[in-house]
Amino acid sequence: MRRLVTALVVAAVAGTVATLAACDRTVAGGSTDGATVFRAACASCHGERGKPPQQMAAQLGVRDLTGAEFRARRDRATIEGQVRKGSGNGRMPGFEGALTAAQIEAVTAYVLTLGD
Repeated sequence: MRRLVTALVVAAVAGTVATLAACDRTVAGGSTDGATVFRAACASCHGERGKPPQQMAAQLGVRDLTGAEFRARRDRATIEGQVRKGSGNGRMPGFEGALTAAQIEAVTAYVLTLGD
């Protein structure tokens, strides 16, 4: 049951991003400012500054991007891969196609600064 709820939430988030992209054809108005892209595409799950709401962390396992564990293991290639393809467990959707390559690079660079 928990997997079904998780899958439904992931599908809803992915659907919302796809709908936003379809409405104006661009996420964050096409901005390539990492913070702006993060607010538009990531903050609903990861929180405005990379620390997810407690409920998101507890129920869906949303990663705290400001936490010491994440910061110790973070690297550009891994973050960019997650943003492009989503998480291996399927909880985070991929944003390739919803975000441009420049937006993915910008949000990756921004995530690398979180928690510093």
